[in-house]
Amino acid sequence: MTQKFIGQKEGMTQFFDEDGNPVVGTVIKVRPNYVVQKKTKECDGYDALQIGSNFSSKPQAKWVKKPQRNHFAKAKVEACRKVTEVKVENPDEFEVGQALDLNALKEVKYVDVIGTSKGKGFQGVMKLHGFRGGPAAHGSGFHRHAGSTGMRSTPGRCLPNSPRASRMGGERKTIQNLAILHVDSENQLVIVKGSIPGSRGSLVYITNAKKKHN
Repeated sequence: MTQKFIGQKEGMTQFFDEDGNPVVGTVIKVRPNYVVQKKTKECDGYDALQIGSNFSSKPQAKWVKKPQRNHFAKAKVEACRKVTEVKVENPDEFEVGQALDLNALKEVKYVDVIGTSKGKGFQGVMKLHGFRGGPAAHGSGFHRHAGSTGMRSTPGRCLPNSPRASRMGGERKTIQNLAILHVDSENQLVIVKGSIPGSRGSLVYITNAKKKHN
């Protein structure tokens, strides 16, 4: 698979392997992905495809600005809420306006899934960084604090990048080497083994696995 598919996390489910053992999987809805533009080394300096897709089966033109609507009209595809690029070796193998076939995933065993993790707000060092915390006794006065972050006279300052209480989640994450359990082209569904970042209904990208796997 040389394409990148834009999908939407639907939730989690459970499969059973040949031995009857339960296998947890995540369901991803992959609505039609269209080739909006081809980029070549002669014109753009690199070979790639611009791909667009929607989160809903309803028309999305009212959410897209006029210059973008003209861009999609030129490609003869419906206005898309999400657009991404994927590098390919030979863009001439694809046509502008072409719908990418989800059956291409049936030939792939492992994929990488990119998404945005759930935001958990401002959290302390125990939840965010796994600190053990202080004594739980009543008189300690030191239960869930980070402890001293200062220095003596040398260097006389708090060093940057040390673990502190901060915002947690809401970051772009990539889960590598997820096995594909099932591809349902008719219902536009892909089920991958394990969990992926994000909440239900969030945007995800499916690409071929870049890391070698056993």
